[in-house]
Amino acid sequence: MKKYLAEMMGTFVLTLLGCGAAVSLACGSNTASVVGTALAFGIALSAMVYTIGGISGCHINPAVTLACLLTDRISGREAFMYMLYQVLGGIAAAAVLYAITSMDASQAGGTLTGANHCGSHGVITGLVVEAVLTTLFVMVVLGATHPKVGAGKFAGLAVGLALTLVHLTGIHYTGTGVNPARSIGPAIFEGGQALSELWVFVVGPLIGAFVAAVLWKIIEPRDEE
Repeated sequence: MKKYLAEMMGTFVLTLLGCGAAVSLACGSNTASVVGTALAFGIALSAMVYTIGGISGCHINPAVTLACLLTDRISGREAFMYMLYQVLGGIAAAAVLYAITSMDASQAGGTLTGANHCGSHGVITGLVVEAVLTTLFVMVVLGATHPKVGAGKFAGLAVGLALTLVHLTGIHYTGTGVNPARSIGPAIFEGGQALSELWVFVVGPLIGAFVAAVLWKIIEPRDEE
């Protein structure tokens, strides 16, 4: 149970601080807001890796959990429970952020939760961006956390930097989800376009996780090597 609660807490922190920064900085309004938001997500993830990594592995992302399931790092039952608690953490964080921003008059007319949407780029572009960026991010996670050839104590830094990079690339197109749990909660409270396009931010990352797992299985070092 501790592992599941750790996943819930980690996802809560990532969603609240990452999306909170996106809202506070009016992400997308200028270059500084994009960089600041990307750093917020990356730093939050790194912090959580070093906080709960020893308890649950700090997936805090259903896409990462799916990839770990497909590469035999976690059981099916455990993967389901991880995903469930991750989504609950994301919803709880979105509820808190929505409550805070709803009381802020300066947020009137703007996003209150940092929810993802494809904007004018369309859902096909959004789906491709989310799938590709998730593939790259999850590949870093699988490699950095590998017990034999991974980054060891530097894994938290590696995955945090990777998340920062994918945000710098993807914010212009989708706001960057690459994490269904981070996307579901904000979309529920935001409604509108964010909710109607939520499937993009669930399907895209899961496709990316599958591709990353396949690619990793191909290049993963074997004992006989």
